Amino acid sequence: MLDVLQLKHRVNRMPLERVREMVDELLLEGIVTESRTPFNRQHFNSCFAEIEALLQRAGYHRQLDVVGYQGLAYALFDPARWEAVEVLRWLRDFVEEAHIQPAS
Repeated sequence: MLDVLQLKHRVNRMPLERVREMVDELLLEGIVTESRTPFNRQHFNSCFAEIEALLQRAGYHRQLDVVGYQGLAYALFDPARWEAVEVLRWLRDFVEEAHIQPAS
C-alpha cells in the first residue's frame, strides 16, 4: 500500500491528460463521481489539496469539494452549484440503484 507521500507525489506528477475528461465534466455538470476520476477514497482523504492543484493546472479554476456516501461512493462537486446535502442524496440514489441493477 502506498503511503501518503507517495500518493501526493503521484498526484503532483500525474499527466494532465488523465484528468481532462473529469475537468470537462466538472465544468459542464459541476459534479463527477469517483468512478470517473483517476482517484479513490485514499486520495480524497490524504491529498485533496494536490488534487485541487492538479485540476487547476488542467484548467478547472472553480471551488471544489468532495463528499462520500457511507464509504461506498465519492463525488467531487462545485459547491457554488451544488449543496453538499444534494450531492449526498444523489450519491445515496446512485449507490442504491447500483445495488438493485445486478439483481434485475
